[in-house]
Order: sequence, then C-alpha cells, then structure tokens
Amino acid sequence: MSRKLLISTLCAALALGASAVSAETQPTDQLRETARQLFKPIPEMEVVIKEKNLSSEQIELGKWLFFEPRLSRSQIITCNTCHSVGTGGADNISTSIGHGWQAGPRNSPTVLNAVFNVAQFWDGRAKDLAEQAKGPVQASVEMNATPEYVEETLRSIPEYVEFFGRAFPNEQDPVSFDNMAKAIEAFESTLVTPNSRFDQYLAGKPTLNASELNGLGLFINKGCVACHSGINLGGQGYFPFGVIKKPGADILPPGDKGRFTVTNTASDEYVFRAGPLRNIALTAPYFHTGEVWDLEQAVAIMGSSQLGHELNDDEVKAITQFLHTLTGDQPQVVYPTLPRSTAATPKPQQ
Repeated sequence: MSRKLLISTLCAALALGASAVSAETQPTDQLRETARQLFKPIPEMEVVIKEKNLSSEQIELGKWLFFEPRLSRSQIITCNTCHSVGTGGADNISTSIGHGWQAGPRNSPTVLNAVFNVAQFWDGRAKDLAEQAKGPVQASVEMNATPEYVEETLRSIPEYVEFFGRAFPNEQDPVSFDNMAKAIEAFESTLVTPNSRFDQYLAGKPTLNASELNGLGLFINKGCVACHSGINLGGQGYFPFGVIKKPGADILPPGDKGRFTVTNTASDEYVFRAGPLRNIALTAPYFHTGEVWDLEQAVAIMGSSQLGHELNDDEVKAITQFLHTLTGDQPQVVYPTLPRSTAATPKPQQ
C-alpha cells in the first residue's frame, strides 16, 4: 500500500471514529456502533466449516498431518512445533527453530484465525492456508522435506493411504502433496477463537470496563484501525513498517525488505502484512523480528512509528487493556494417536 493510500485510509478511519476519544467523552452506544462498522466478530467453528464446505474426513486427516513429525526430514518437527495450538497458535520465541537447529528469519505468526487473513506469511507470499502449508515443509531452514519425500512417507503407511482415500474419494491417486496441503488447510480453518469479550461487546453485552472502553476509543481515534480493522483486526492489507519514523535496526533490520522480495517493487520495501491482533496477548514476542516481548512496548512503538503519536503511559496502558479483550475461546484439540511407520517408511535424516 502506498503512503498516499495509507494516509487516505487513516483519514477515513479517523473521520468514522472522530468522536471516539474515550469512553468518558463518547456515549457508550455510539462507541459500540462505531466499533461495529470497523470490526466483525469471529464466527463459531461450525459456521466456518459450512461456509468452506469442509468434510469431517478432510478435517480429521488435516489434524493428523498437523501433528505429524514424519512430514519433516528429521521426523521431529511438526506444524504444531511452530504454531502450537496450546500457546496461542504460535511458538512464543523470537524466530522458530527448524531443521538442524537452524533459526528461521522471522517470527512465527499465529495459526489461530489465520483463515480470515487476506494472505499468509508476513509478506503475503501465500494466497491461502493450503499454499502456506507447502512452504515450511519444503524450506531447508524449517522441515527440509520435498513433495516426493512426503508422498513416499505417507504412501508407506497403510492407515494414511486409507484416510486419504476417504478424505478425497473421487481422486484416482488421493495421496499427494497437494492433498496433504488441502487437508492441513481444512484443519487449520477450524482453529478459530470466537466469543472474546470484545466480540460479546459487539453483540451488545456490557463486557468491557471503563479502561478497556477508553482503550477502544483511543485505538479508533488515534488511527490504529487504519491497519488493524475487520474480523481479525489486521491481516487484511500491507503497510510500510515505519510510516512516520522507522524503528531501530533490531526491530526493522535493513536486510529484510518484506514484501519487496515477493513483488520486486520499490514501493514495497519494508512493507509487511498488518499483523492480526486477535489473541495478541498470548503471542509474544511481537513484530516480524520477534524482538519485542512486552505488549505495552509494542503499542508505544506502533504509535510513534506508524501514527506519529508519542502515546503517553495512560494511553498505552488503556490500548493494551483493550487488546487483552481480543482473546477468544481457544480451540480444544486432542493430540491424535498417529499410525506407526512401516519398513518402507523413510528413516529420519539429520
């Protein structure tokens, strides 16, 4: 997104929320109505399954594969390693550890509610969750496998051959790398977190206290909504990191030019997909570098770098308190009992 378009978006957001300075200065009903125009609640899992026409067999197979270490060449790394459903859908370290104990280049985004993002990865290089699922499996710094290796592994295990046949019944050869990704996408699409206190507030319930309402008003009025709106409060567009003032090299390293590596367009240098803020209180550390561990510090950095506001301590605390209301019901996932390897299953490789 260009600077001109970003400013236009910011102005529109400010116009919509111009009177939303705080809960003390704006009637509660008016603030709620403004919020309803800017944000949408997370739907229940059953709604997503119906809308995406997902079969129970594809979802269950995807769950097996999400926890399947044999998709990695070392046979110790799973999707859940970097996107742990028990810790907010992320791994809570600066950058994930992959094959051969290599550190990845960027912080691992949460998988929770990722189905609602416009694209996947910090630079948006994957159009959907299926395309995203193929990336880490093949990346040498992550799972270090190949499509051929994955297919050989899955075909060597009779239970997987049977399960793929049930999940993709109309295909002549259902055990494929593409279908692996489709199944993982089906499972990941169910990892939604409805019923946050903020979503209950949007539904008309008095679930936010005065400090949190003040934070919501500031979030709107200061312009945070220019990048963080919609159902996921982010994840819907690409924006320069450091619109007003670039942060230090530890937070914005000069070697990582973001979306520029995807588009090779000069205006996309240091442009990243706006991080979704759902469950943000659970997914420290923050930003694509994972160098900021404190949510209040992250809010302050965003104020100065993106909006040109040096937020005072009370404003930072209020906005942070509002962000805590975005934590929804966490998925209840039972770790599957995976089928055993056979003599034909490839052995682990370091």
